[in-house]
Amino acid sequence: MSLIKAVLFDLDDTLWPIVPVLRRAENLMYAWLADNVPDVARRVSIDGMRARRQELMASDPVYQLDLRVLRRTVLTEAFVEAGADPALVDCAMEVFSKARNEVTLFEDVLPALQRLQERVALGSVSNGVADLHAIGLAHLFRTSMAAYRTGYAKPAPEIFLAACEALGVAASETLYVGDDPLLDVEGAQKAGLRSVWVNRAELEPARKLPPHVKPEAIFSNLYELEQWLDGRTVKL
Repeated sequence: MSLIKAVLFDLDDTLWPIVPVLRRAENLMYAWLADNVPDVARRVSIDGMRARRQELMASDPVYQLDLRVLRRTVLTEAFVEAGADPALVDCAMEVFSKARNEVTLFEDVLPALQRLQERVALGSVSNGVADLHAIGLAHLFRTSMAAYRTGYAKPAPEIFLAACEALGVAASETLYVGDDPLLDVEGAQKAGLRSVWVNRAELEPARKLPPHVKPEAIFSNLYELEQWLDGRTVKL
């Protein structure tokens, strides 16, 4: 088996827990609506907007590629129904986006990535809309692929292969690290990459590994990944 030249990471729920981040961001945005566009806030709720987003994602796959467009579409609908100035949608989205990037990294993430980026080429592949520059991790990754920029969402092989191409490595020489058994582990394997599963005890509900998904290894944190990579990597 080829030595590993590059390691690609999922972001949400792999490097930080995403549910508390989204809840806080949605609460802050709704509070902004209540203060600045009360007619909209009276017509919608956080749960109602979430249900509408799920409905749109199920009816039109394009929304799976850009979650920002999905959220903006639902918010714009609410503004139109309330007869509110649609120009204020941008202001509400700015409140959400700022809070969306105020994440709390798992404690192992920063030290592990700092050491790993000196050993192998690092990159990220995500279906989400996190801004790694705002979060403070961009300098550790040589490439970062997002569904809304590439036009492909995991588990499509194209988004994984685009990251490999950007790093100048073969898929077989690339390891993908993620928390989702189907999108991350199975998706990467079908694209020809090697993959491992990060199953963090901190996440709720607990992740389950389907019987047909076979990661090369399973870790509870990135320290374990570092140890596993010993003897399996070649520095670019």
